[in-house]
Amino acid sequence: MTRRVFLLALGLLLVPWAAARAAVFSPACFTLANGLTLIVVPNPMAPVVSQMVWYKAGAADEAGGKSGLAHYLEHLMFRGTKTIPAGAFSKIIAAQGGEDNAFTSYDYTAYFERVAADRLPMIMQMEADRMRFLSLDPKTSEAERQVVLGERQERTDNSPQGLFLEKLRQLLMPHHPYGRPVIGWERDIDRLSLDDVRAFYDARYAPNNAIVVISGDVDVKRVVALAAATYGRVPRRSGVVRTPMPSIEAPAQTSFRVDDSRVDQTEVLWSFLVPSYGTQKKREAYAYEVLSEILDAGEVGLFYQDLVVDKKVANGVQIRYDPDARGPAMLAIAASLRDGVALDVLQKALRGLITRLAAKGLASQQVEEAKHRLERQAIFVREGLMAPGYAFGAALTTGHAVADVEAWPERIRAVTVDEVNAALRALASSSHQVMGVLAPKPEGDAS
Repeated sequence: MTRRVFLLALGLLLVPWAAARAAVFSPACFTLANGLTLIVVPNPMAPVVSQMVWYKAGAADEAGGKSGLAHYLEHLMFRGTKTIPAGAFSKIIAAQGGEDNAFTSYDYTAYFERVAADRLPMIMQMEADRMRFLSLDPKTSEAERQVVLGERQERTDNSPQGLFLEKLRQLLMPHHPYGRPVIGWERDIDRLSLDDVRAFYDARYAPNNAIVVISGDVDVKRVVALAAATYGRVPRRSGVVRTPMPSIEAPAQTSFRVDDSRVDQTEVLWSFLVPSYGTQKKREAYAYEVLSEILDAGEVGLFYQDLVVDKKVANGVQIRYDPDARGPAMLAIAASLRDGVALDVLQKALRGLITRLAAKGLASQQVEEAKHRLERQAIFVREGLMAPGYAFGAALTTGHAVADVEAWPERIRAVTVDEVNAALRALASSSHQVMGVLAPKPEGDAS
């Protein structure tokens, strides 16, 4: 029996992907017979290895009234399997000198470990084990629910910034999965049952709904063999379907203010909905990346120069845009009010700057300089042990592909000044925007 027939008989046949144009990480990519995507990025700089396991299952995949379910399951994934006692997963890895953790977002949930390279078989077996044999015990599950509720209280309910951001997302994306908190509403967390968790796990934690990225001091052939012997033995699950993203209504309320006695400084957060990699029709997301770099390139960024240096109405300005999303992405402009400046002066300066820039247009030199900065940043990213895991995991769980990650520098390079100015004009005329203010409560206001 040939090796190919033997693997096929075991359900472990590996199908190599078409080679992506090597531009960033030069990965080796495979699909196991059970549908699991395996990406391997050798990096022999140190005898360590990173494993990231990404599931196409996040807060946006939850049914109505079940908010927080994806994050609750993330916690329960550390509560044991048939072979690993409750709470022992992280202890086993720590005893080997490694570290592990996990995180949940709207479009995915990811688990990762960093260990010495010779411990790779161990962590691959452990992740494959909890992909298939998660134990859900009522007692430990209830204890974990209390941990989640404690997290929500600490990060949101007891945090003026957390409550403020939660309200902003609600207003910006009304009646949409992206508008509810990843951690969930307290009322929903209280009602989540083990049946809810089990149904979500069974429906979405499957090899054919997962991406495994291995990077570090590894041999590709050995990793493939290990993957076949561990993940390859997890049966694929039928009926793994992801509901398409619904459309987003324009916000009915485009401004709000929150006064809180726990806040020391007034902050303005102006957020827009713009195209992501998952929703772009042409190359809009790449144009917004270049635009964001122009506006927020530290002390040479246009917003910093105008609001902090020239007008002196802000202490600082930051702009954030992450295009990795199945639905639209959020571009946010945050500015802190300088002492002695009236709030409406800063707000008018923000709106006026966007309007003037859109009317005038950005110059070709500004666009070219921003593109060069972004390309240089990509060079440094290559050296990070976990950078491939984050890049490929976020891309593949939101509808992008390996080839898209590898082609990123080339696509940034191809962005034109006309495309960047079109993005800027769209931002200036957007109806999908909300400006929020978080301010100290005025003295004497006991409300």
